[in-house]
Amino acid sequence: MAHRQHGNTFNDAMELLIENGFDSMADVLRILLNEAMKIEREDILSAGAYQRTPDRKGYANGYKPKTVDTRMGRFTVDVPQVRGDVEFYPSALEKGCRSERALKVAIAEMYVKGISTRRVTRVLEKMCGLDVSSTQVSRAALILDEELDRWRNRTLGEYAYIILDAHYEKVRKDGSVRSCAVFTAIGVNTDGKREILGVSVSLSESEIHWRDFLKGLIKRGLNGVRYIVSDAHDGLRAALRALFNGVPWQRCQFHLQQNAQAYVPKKTLLKQVSNDIADIFAAGSGKTAQTRLKQYVEKYAESAPELSEWMEENLPEGLSVFELPQEHRKRMRTTNPLERLHEEIKRRTRVARLFPNEASLIRLVSAIEMEISEDWIAGKRYLNMNVEMENENESANSKEKRIYRKNFTLPDFVSQFFIRFCSLLE
Repeated sequence: MAHRQHGNTFNDAMELLIENGFDSMADVLRILLNEAMKIEREDILSAGAYQRTPDRKGYANGYKPKTVDTRMGRFTVDVPQVRGDVEFYPSALEKGCRSERALKVAIAEMYVKGISTRRVTRVLEKMCGLDVSSTQVSRAALILDEELDRWRNRTLGEYAYIILDAHYEKVRKDGSVRSCAVFTAIGVNTDGKREILGVSVSLSESEIHWRDFLKGLIKRGLNGVRYIVSDAHDGLRAALRALFNGVPWQRCQFHLQQNAQAYVPKKTLLKQVSNDIADIFAAGSGKTAQTRLKQYVEKYAESAPELSEWMEENLPEGLSVFELPQEHRKRMRTTNPLERLHEEIKRRTRVARLFPNEASLIRLVSAIEMEISEDWIAGKRYLNMNVEMENENESANSKEKRIYRKNFTLPDFVSQFFIRFCSLLE
């Protein structure tokens, strides 16, 4: 009965959306948010409305109105209350709001510190209102920082694969605008799930800063690393040699393709060289890739000697991926997962454009990455980590396939719908 009621509510929201289109977005979100909170309360209590069950942990205790500010305007939701020996506050009111709160704090800091522009003022009017005091900003920042700091310093475990990269954001430092490096590490654990392991900021990508970042991961319990992929930044490579010596390192194949263009003597050769390098990377085995590399090095020895020399020296660094099971190679040959993460971060940070300090930058980036990492952990597997064992088992049935399906229930569906709802409208 309860599930049918939830389904009817969802249908009501869809009918409202069909009839009124974008004009009804706020009402649709309010309906879905209210329903998601009811479902979450039922899960916490282990009982639906008017349901008798020996597993019940508490009792529903009505609703409390709460006004929330969103990009679609201000509206009031009904927050479910409970009584008995159980604590409950809807995660729906928190999960999708960390990065939003961090963004508001970042922009508010700019306003309070007197470095706002007309663009920032317009954003403040839309998202925060102009009545922002330094006390309000400090209080909001403190609450958010405590939560994000716990996430950044959580205990880690065994991660077979690691992806490392950095991107840059503008920060005001000592009266001038500086480019600040944002370090991020992605790990794939033994279950094949992706997770953002850590994030840090520094004014450069020097070895000492990369080494401090990696030491922090190890101190938090990072272990079992069997493979690392990154670009060829000198500081990062030196830090990896110092802390992960002996772990196979894969240089990003995408960056290698880009780097090769600087050594092509004629524009007419660009496409041909790109295709030849792609042919090396597309080999079925490391041995075949080495053979093809040798052939192309000889091919360009006379027509493009600098390119030939560069290929011989650098392309082998992009062939470590052949040590992995074939099913893992496509996703672990580049730093593309981190590049896409950087694009998502940039989509949010470009609203602020210039951060008043490093704390403001790490706050917003941490909030974004925390939300994304939680979605990855709750989602489907990124890699099937059993595939290597299956390949080695010659007696296994070759026709038998493992299929991983995400449990898809109405509560998950409703929850994911409204979490994604705002992001689709941005």
